[in-house]
Amino acid sequence: MHYRKFGRLDFQTSILGFGCMRLPILDGDPSKINEPEAISLIRQAIDNGVNYLDTAFPYHQGQSEILVGKALQDGYRAKVKLATKLPVSRCQSFADFDRFLDEQLAKLQTDHIDFYLLHGLSKATWDRVKSLNYERFLEKALADGRINYAGFSFHDKYPVFQEIVDAYPWTFCQIQYNYMDTEFQAGTKGLRYAAEKGLAVVIMEPLKGGKLVKNPPPSILKLWDKAAVKRSPAEWALRWVWNHPEVSLLLSGMGTKEQVAENLRLANVAEPNTLTEQELALIDEVKKQYLSLNKVDCTACGYCQPCPSGVNIPGNFALYNDAHIYDDFGSSRFAYNTFFTPESKASACSECGACEEACPQQLPIREHLKEIQKAFDQ
Repeated sequence: MHYRKFGRLDFQTSILGFGCMRLPILDGDPSKINEPEAISLIRQAIDNGVNYLDTAFPYHQGQSEILVGKALQDGYRAKVKLATKLPVSRCQSFADFDRFLDEQLAKLQTDHIDFYLLHGLSKATWDRVKSLNYERFLEKALADGRINYAGFSFHDKYPVFQEIVDAYPWTFCQIQYNYMDTEFQAGTKGLRYAAEKGLAVVIMEPLKGGKLVKNPPPSILKLWDKAAVKRSPAEWALRWVWNHPEVSLLLSGMGTKEQVAENLRLANVAEPNTLTEQELALIDEVKKQYLSLNKVDCTACGYCQPCPSGVNIPGNFALYNDAHIYDDFGSSRFAYNTFFTPESKASACSECGACEEACPQQLPIREHLKEIQKAFDQ
C-alpha cells in the first residue's frame, strides 16, 4: 500500500480510502446493509493497509455509521483514521451541531472522530452554517476532543469553494474529481488551490459514481484497446486521479471482495506523475469521445438563467446528457427526483420562450425540457 502525507499533518494516509456509502445490501433496500459481508470487506481492506474510512450521517439511510462502528470493534478502531460528516442541511440551530455529533459518536462507538467534515457545502449550506456560528462549534469540538481535525466536503462552483477554503483554518477538504470532471465544481483549479493552501485533499467519485466503468460504449472500449499497456476502465480512472501529487487519497465505495482486492492491487503500484504523455493523451481522447455523446449541446453559459419559472435549465441538461453519455438513466432519474426542487425541474417549464431568446447556441430548449420531463418525471 502506498501512503501520502496528509496535508500539513505529520502522518500519512493510505492513498486508497474506504467509502462507506455503497456497502452491500439486502433485498435492494439501502437501509438493510448485509452486515457480515460489509464488515468482512472493511476489515479486508484494513488488514491490507487501508487506514482511512469515510462515512456520513445519511449514508444507507442512517445505517452506515452504525455498521462502521461494529466493523471497528475488536481492535480495528485503533488501526484507522475515521471520517464522518455533520449533516449541515438538517441543522436548524447551534444546538443541532452538538446533538448530531454526539449521536454520531454513539453510533460509531467511539469517543472521537479523527476527521470531521461539514457535509456537502454549497452556497446555501455555507450561508446556513455561517449564520449558526459553525466556527464556535468546531473550536468547541476540537477543544473537548470529540473531533481531531475539521474539514468540509463540497458541491458547488469554484468561487464558492475558494471562499470556503479562505474562511477557516481547515485541515482538509473533500471534492468530486475524475477525468471527466476537471472543470466541474471545484475541479482542477480547486484541487491545486486547496493543496497550495496546505490542505489535504480527499477525492470522492473517482469513477463518477461507477459511470466510467459500468457500461462503457463500444467507441470508448475501442479507444482503451489502443493503449500499449492494457488496463481496465477502472484502473485508468483511478490511476489518473492518483497521478496528481496534490491528491492525498481517493475514496472508493467497494461492494465486493473482488473490488477490494483489485483496488488494493492498484494502490500498491500507483505513483504520482507516472502516466506518460501518450497515456494522458489517450485519456483526454476518451473524455472527448464521451462528451461527443451529449444529447444536448449546452455549454452551461447561464444566459438562460434565471428562468422566470425557476427551472434549472443547465442542471436539467447536465443530468440528461449524463444519462445518454454513460447509458445510465437510473442514476440521473434518481438525482432529478431526489435533489431537484419542484420548481427547478423540467416539468416546471411554462414554455414562455425567454430561455430560447437568450440562448447563444439557439437550442430548442422547450422541446428538450419536454424530453427530460418524459424521461425523468416519476
